[in-house]
Amino acid sequence: MTGRTAIVLFTRDLRVHDHPALTASCAAFDRVVPLYVLDPALARRSANRNRFLHQSLTALRAALRGLGGDLVVRHGDPVAETVRLAGEVGAEAVALSADVSRYAEQRAGRLRAECARHRLGLRFFPGLTVVDPGALRPTGGDHYRVFGPYHRAWTGQPWRAELAAPARVLLPAGVRAGRLPAQPGGESPEAAAGGEDEARRRLDRWLPTAAGYGDRHDDMAGDATSRLSPYLRFGCLSPLTVASRVDDRLSPFVRQLCWRDFLYQVTAAFPEISVRAYRRGAVERWRHDDDARTAWEQGRTGVPIVDAGMRQLRAQGWLHNRARLITAGFLTKSLGLDWRAGLAGYARWLLDGDVANNAGNWQWVAGTGNDTRPYRGFNPVRQAERYDPDGAYVRRWVPELVAVTGTAVHRPWRLPAALRQTLDYPPPLAPPDAEPVWLR
Repeated sequence: MTGRTAIVLFTRDLRVHDHPALTASCAAFDRVVPLYVLDPALARRSANRNRFLHQSLTALRAALRGLGGDLVVRHGDPVAETVRLAGEVGAEAVALSADVSRYAEQRAGRLRAECARHRLGLRFFPGLTVVDPGALRPTGGDHYRVFGPYHRAWTGQPWRAELAAPARVLLPAGVRAGRLPAQPGGESPEAAAGGEDEARRRLDRWLPTAAGYGDRHDDMAGDATSRLSPYLRFGCLSPLTVASRVDDRLSPFVRQLCWRDFLYQVTAAFPEISVRAYRRGAVERWRHDDDARTAWEQGRTGVPIVDAGMRQLRAQGWLHNRARLITAGFLTKSLGLDWRAGLAGYARWLLDGDVANNAGNWQWVAGTGNDTRPYRGFNPVRQAERYDPDGAYVRRWVPELVAVTGTAVHRPWRLPAALRQTLDYPPPLAPPDAEPVWLR
C-alpha cells in the first residue's frame, strides 16, 4: 500500500473529539497510527491513576475502532517505542500534544533528538489548555506571575476553533495493535470511571447547573462542582470544549479553567514547580513530624473538617476544592509541615493530580507560589462553619461524629468530657510549641 504514514503519540489527551494532533494528521497523511506507550516509570506512582488511565485507554481504543482505526499499545520508554514503531510502519512523521511538566519536557527533548536522528518529522500541537501556555506574555516578562492580569489578558484572547472527531482513521496494513493489560484495581473504592464517553456524559449532565456554579460551588455538602477535573487531567475531555459549552468567559466556572491555564503557563516557565519554591525570596522553615503527617494523611487529626476532606480523598480519589484549601492549609500553616509532603500524599490518591495544578495549588496555599498574600492563614473551624454550616459534610465522612448535633461537630474538643469519652475520635493535633487560634 502506497501513501504517507504518521504516528500520533497520545499522552494526556485520551480522546478523539477536539484533538488537534489527531485531526491534523488524519487530514495530512493517508494512514495514521494512534499510539500509547505504557511507561513503567509512571506505573508505580498511583494505583488510582493507573485504574483511571486504563479505563480511559479502553474507551479510546473503542472510539478509534469505531472510526476504522485502533489504538496501538506498547510498553517501555515512550521515545524508543515511538521511533521503533515508526520504523516498523514506515512512518515519516510524529505528532503529539504539547505538555509542560518536567517529565514531558524531558520526553519532548529526547523525542526531538531521536526524530532528527531518524529523519522523522515532529510536530507538537495544542490541546491540553484553552489558551496555549506561551500565547500570553506580559510586557517585559516570559510569563504571568499574578493571576489577575493573566485573567484579563486571557478573557480577551481569541480561542482556536473546536474540532470534531476525524471522520476516519486508517491504519497501515499488518500493524500489531497490542493488548492492554488487565485493569488495575486502584485504591479508592468510590473513584469515578475514566474514558471520553463518560466525560462527555458528565459534561452534558452538569451543564444545566453551570449558571449556579458561582453561588453553590463552595457548599461542601451540596457537592455542586462539575467533577470534570479528572477528565481534564487525562484529556478525556478538551478544556476548550468545556469552556465553549459554558459559553461565558466571565463566568466563575470558566474562571477556574483560566486558573488551570494560568498554572500551566507558570509550570512551562518554572518546571521545578513540584520540588522548589516558586516565589522569589520565599522562606521555607518546615517542621519534620512523621506522626503528624501520617495522622493528616489518614484523616485522624482530630479536626473534623480536615479529617472529612482527607477521608473523601482516600475514598473517591477526588476532593472538594474548598476541602483542598482547608486540608492543605492545615498541613502547612497550622502544622508547619512541608508542602512537598502534602503534594506527594495528594499525588497518590488524586485522579486529577497533574503536576501543574497539584504543585501549583499546593505552593499557593503554602505561601511559596503565586498567592499575592503568601502569609494568609486558614482557620479550619471558621472555614467549616462557613462552608459546612450544619456539619453535613463532616458527618458524611467522619461517622464517629454523626451523633454530635449542630455546629458542635466542628469543635468536638469542647464537648462535655463524658460525651467526648464515648467518641472513637482523637484529640486535635496541633504544633507542640503553640496553641492555634482555632483551638481556643
